[in-house]
Amino acid sequence: MLRKKPLGGKKFQVTFTMPPMEGVDSLHLCGEFNGWSETSTPMKREPDGSWSATLTLDGGKSYVFRYRDNRGEWHNDWSADAYVPNQFGTENSVLDLAAQEILAPRRDDSRPAAGRPGQPRPEQTRAGQQQRKPSSGRPPQKKKRG
Repeated sequence: MLRKKPLGGKKFQVTFTMPPMEGVDSLHLCGEFNGWSETSTPMKREPDGSWSATLTLDGGKSYVFRYRDNRGEWHNDWSADAYVPNQFGTENSVLDLAAQEILAPRRDDSRPAAGRPGQPRPEQTRAGQQQRKPSSGRPPQKKKRG
């Protein structure tokens, strides 16, 4: 399981977890973020037998990873964002931080605040019916003259 927590800027705290696995005494997180090292990121065994490791990673990109146990077996994270084929004929798990954005809430002071006495809600017409405006997420373009 992957838990992604924005830290501000373009950094994320990502917690990787795996369920208990019979016969596994140690588990390591391996991936692009640690040069595929099989020893640099050991996972901590939790009291319930599950495994976890937390890393701080840069947002705006994706990372390929897998888990390797003490028996030399590789494991995927079945809650990964995606899977990609690897050169060994299996698949790697993908952590996608490319699509993650940290946006501050936008405030538009030009519209009347909802709930003010005598002021209609911005999303309603005078008749009180819901009005939806399509949003492209971009500011309106000025028309070119000429």
